Amino acid sequence: MADTGSLRMRSWLFAPGDSDKKMGKAIASDADIALLDLEDSVVPARKAEARTMVAAAISSASSGADGKSRVWVRINPLSSGLAQADLDAVIASGPGGVFLPKAEGGHDIETLDAMLTANEEAAGIAPGTTKVAALVTETAAAMFTTGTYDSTSPGQTRLVAMSWGAEDLSSALGASAQRGADGEYTHVYEMARSLCLIGAVKAGVAPIETVQPEFRDLEALERRARNVRASGYRGMLAIHPAQVAPINAAFTPSEEELAHARAVIQAFADNPEAGAVSLDGNMLDRPHLALAERLLAEN
Repeated sequence: MADTGSLRMRSWLFAPGDSDKKMGKAIASDADIALLDLEDSVVPARKAEARTMVAAAISSASSGADGKSRVWVRINPLSSGLAQADLDAVIASGPGGVFLPKAEGGHDIETLDAMLTANEEAAGIAPGTTKVAALVTETAAAMFTTGTYDSTSPGQTRLVAMSWGAEDLSSALGASAQRGADGEYTHVYEMARSLCLIGAVKAGVAPIETVQPEFRDLEALERRARNVRASGYRGMLAIHPAQVAPINAAFTPSEEELAHARAVIQAFADNPEAGAVSLDGNMLDRPHLALAERLLAEN
């Protein structure tokens, strides 16, 4: 897993970059990451103004582990011709990271890395300081490149997280629906979710679940968050402050889970030559030990 220091990545709360009020609420919230948006939530006519507002919001955030490091910016896609202007406007203010939409492979991370390095050097910031997360399933081409990301590869070492999206993908496909009658994603979007998860694990970064647009149904949100956490996801995007608490709860291990993980580790420590051990009437093998060790390491 990529090194993120003490940064937690359970909840990522979007806020429109042209709203001081909403950005302020996101930064003041309990979200692990406040994600100030220069892309979809800002109309073209307000992009320039939003850049100035986002830079000011980052500058006003407190420094330290709970300050600027958790204030990120979603820039416009590399293909838009707007990304460089976004970076020129905001990097000097010191955001913790950049969220890249419509990424189409590891080469896009490498391109962004070179752009960020130039901006960091111009601002007197140590190269590599600004982390990167990527939305990796928003175009048809992107669906074929989720395995090309690698946080150990030169030019991709900034990468710490990967997420997926259904809305832009459905638009690219010309699809009128993303979900079936049961409310669950149809096959194409479940495939996107799976490819993101597998690609992120291969890349050594955190897989982050996409948004739930129905922001008032918090019970359904927490159910979904717990389900995707069980499948391997480490966090989830949010579009409303009310979604933060359920997401944080879903991605925070209970004391019971932590106690069980410690018991698993102890059981193997007591039997160092064993390939499998018995615990509470169940046979556990080495993959169970690896899961327990990872759970404790990440919490």
